Amino acid sequence: MIAPCERILLIKPSSLGDVVMALPALSALRRSFPQARLSWLIRPELAPLLEGHSHLDEIIPFDRQSLGRAWHSPQALRELASLIARLRRSRFDVVLDLQGLFRSAALARLSGSPRRFGPRGRELAHWFYTTAIPPRREWVHVVDYWLRLVGALGASDLEVQFVLPEKPAAQGTAQSLLARHGVDRERYAVIIPGSAQVSKCWPPERFAALADRLTAEHGLAIVATGSRSESRAVQEIGGRAQHPVADLAGQTSLPELVEVLRGAQLVVSNDTGPGHIAAALGRPLVMMFSWSNPLRVGPYGRPQCVVAHDLEERGLAIKSRNPRHAISHITLDEVYAKALEQLQTTGDTR
Repeated sequence: MIAPCERILLIKPSSLGDVVMALPALSALRRSFPQARLSWLIRPELAPLLEGHSHLDEIIPFDRQSLGRAWHSPQALRELASLIARLRRSRFDVVLDLQGLFRSAALARLSGSPRRFGPRGRELAHWFYTTAIPPRREWVHVVDYWLRLVGALGASDLEVQFVLPEKPAAQGTAQSLLARHGVDRERYAVIIPGSAQVSKCWPPERFAALADRLTAEHGLAIVATGSRSESRAVQEIGGRAQHPVADLAGQTSLPELVEVLRGAQLVVSNDTGPGHIAAALGRPLVMMFSWSNPLRVGPYGRPQCVVAHDLEERGLAIKSRNPRHAISHITLDEVYAKALEQLQTTGDTR
């Protein structure tokens, strides 16, 4: 007898790239359990990515920074207690924890759900699961691994599908923003020079040189995106480039960023969340990897978009310690050649 899956909680609070790569798990759950109520526990700043998603019924905000103070802050403790009470009232039949850390696994246990699925590995999180799935060599990419967790709870349709809903209001705002910067919305490339980790950031002078080549040789306007904290890097690129670079750092909401990327003729990115959004949207893409393993966390099914050294020889390790894999070793010519290949897929190399 198959246990009921009428109320399912998916836990994947962060980070942006990981949330994007968890989207196929959500869609597989919806296809396999069309009548189920699907909820997603996520950090508030990332929730706009999921708002209006046709495969999701409920977003449950998880403010990690605030709730992490529960051990010494009465207000944070009350908020944590309120979150746990909300989870328990929801009476989830199944919890699927894709974060796989002690904190997320503990929340899965505290939800009161009788069936809790998660990865076997970090921080002894598997102690809190009723079913822990160890990694296997054939599930190298994290998307495949997470879909195997979905399959373990009884899902039958595990096709990879990335769904990012179009939002007309965000689309209109994004187009207006591009117009204010003088960008032809039919002829622009997006560069994403930032990352949460400096070791993943390609040098600004190379981004500037690449931007000039894309404008001079292909007639593409250049748009640089990023968070407000990454605006200095974007400004440095603009100062070094000979052609204009539209600075959108800190000027877009998450839905607006999605729409800017959706309209791009090319996206060139470090290994960072917005790059994974571009990958999910199927845009022509160049994504650079340093120590993180692109076989594990690269654009799913699109190795032709990746610039990384020793791509096929890194094995299963999520991180490399090989100095050869430093981002500084990726050359301008390597990235430009990959960009040209991506433009050729659209027939646009002028």
